Amino acid sequence: MSTTHYEDPTTPVGKAAVYVDERLAPAGFMKRLLTKVFPDHWSFMLGEIALYSFIILLLSGTYLTLWFKPSMTEVIYNGSYLPLKGVKMSEAFSSTLNISFDVRGGLLMRQIHHWAALFFVAAVSVHLLRVFFTGAFRKPREINWVIGTGLLTLAILEGFAGYSLPDDLLSGTGLRIAEGIMQAIPLVGTYVAMFLFGGEFPGTDFISRLYSVHILLIPGILLGLVTAHLLMVVYQKHTQFPGPGRTESNVVGYRLLPIYMAKAGGFFFVVFGITTLIAGLVTINPIWLYGPYTPSQITAGSQPDWYIGWLDGAVRVTPNLETSAFGHTISWNILIPALIIPGIMFTALGLYPWIEAWVTGDKREHHLLDRPRNAPTRTALGVMALSFYLILWIAGGNDIIATSFNLSINTLIWSFRILLFVVPPIAFVITKRICLSLQRRDNDKLLHGYETGRILRLPHGEFIEIHEPISMEEAAMILGKSDVPALALPPVVDEHGVKNPKARSSKVRARLSAWYYSENVPVPTAEELQAAREHQEHALHAAGEAGAIEGSSH
Repeated sequence: MSTTHYEDPTTPVGKAAVYVDERLAPAGFMKRLLTKVFPDHWSFMLGEIALYSFIILLLSGTYLTLWFKPSMTEVIYNGSYLPLKGVKMSEAFSSTLNISFDVRGGLLMRQIHHWAALFFVAAVSVHLLRVFFTGAFRKPREINWVIGTGLLTLAILEGFAGYSLPDDLLSGTGLRIAEGIMQAIPLVGTYVAMFLFGGEFPGTDFISRLYSVHILLIPGILLGLVTAHLLMVVYQKHTQFPGPGRTESNVVGYRLLPIYMAKAGGFFFVVFGITTLIAGLVTINPIWLYGPYTPSQITAGSQPDWYIGWLDGAVRVTPNLETSAFGHTISWNILIPALIIPGIMFTALGLYPWIEAWVTGDKREHHLLDRPRNAPTRTALGVMALSFYLILWIAGGNDIIATSFNLSINTLIWSFRILLFVVPPIAFVITKRICLSLQRRDNDKLLHGYETGRILRLPHGEFIEIHEPISMEEAAMILGKSDVPALALPPVVDEHGVKNPKARSSKVRARLSAWYYSENVPVPTAEELQAAREHQEHALHAAGEAGAIEGSSH
């Protein structure tokens, strides 16, 4: 048994490092971590924006907890904001006003916290889209995709919880809508609402309960998921786009220390600085203008934060459908848009890696990313889902649109209902055609090079256009496309005449696979590339001779 011996350190840092390593042995892990290679691409920074926004949320939220009082006890406001002086309000709303007007830097910290929350949800959403459109969710990263879906879901819930804490009139309206959604749950809805609110809405305990969820429960789960996500990124090879020297078995980029760490550290301060700048210049959630929440009042033209807008829009465009049976009323106009549709969307989102793998039969490990154009069906599905989401999101402001442009709100509602069924299929078809056209354009560049716009006349009178070959980097990126054949139709019976029990499901799977890979534009073969290269060399040689003849004639 061998024992590692250290030379006696001479500095306090060295002594501390040896002390820790002798007890926890982190040296091996730290060596692997600090020498890990990360590829360099701007889209990878989207995940870092989400991480840095989360850190800003933790820092600013810790500051706000020192002053916020999560209580619904009624008090008489006697602070610095004169228009509300002497008004009865909850202690939660009063303490939020004190943070805004009486605590040094309190309003700036509130706005930093709120803007960072918006940026966090936005960054997680865009990062998830980047992972989806590039196929980074495929084996072996399916679990990390599920973690990302969970992060997005919890980020939305956390944002809504924090948005509701000040107990102002706008957030109270949102809580009233949330209570209606809870009550729409068949059989147990009323009990769920009574349990969460501690009695009839709005109750007296909800803010304190929501506060515990907002600062302890959800942040703790988020922190655990973020940690697990980062550890899996470190443990697995990082994905990268196709390029020169990049294969499924290597990673081309920079080591964590010192280059990547320096870039990441600088980018953190950039994100923090821009968030602080926007928070200092752009007002958000001015609760003093809304006033304290009163159940008998509601704000006109109330709008939630952007990430809840699509859910609000879904409720607004759903027709008034109710069913009464056995003494119970089921409000389909709330249950479907607020619970069933979101449940289907997030479930399908989390299970998509397995759905695509089942349809395509692709069980390989993938460390090279797809360009969105090279997966036209997946890209078209993503754009179709985005168009569906955007229509619902715009529908969430139908009252503002109607009053701003003097339109009939009923006409708007019917327009959005029709668009929900018309636009997504059109978006799917157009997106797929664009992707296939871009693939053909890539093949044309591989075979013929760039069009230079220079026209030469050969000695025998023929006019030709000079094409320049594309760069090695671009050629490697285009050739990184992998053509996967569609699954073959299974036989109904095997060679012994025994009926295949899975023939029906396999037939459905094969047809879905054929649909998924339909109209694929294959990458040119090596023979085609060689022939195109010889043709280009011949054309350039002919152009050179034509130029020489033209020069000698002068």
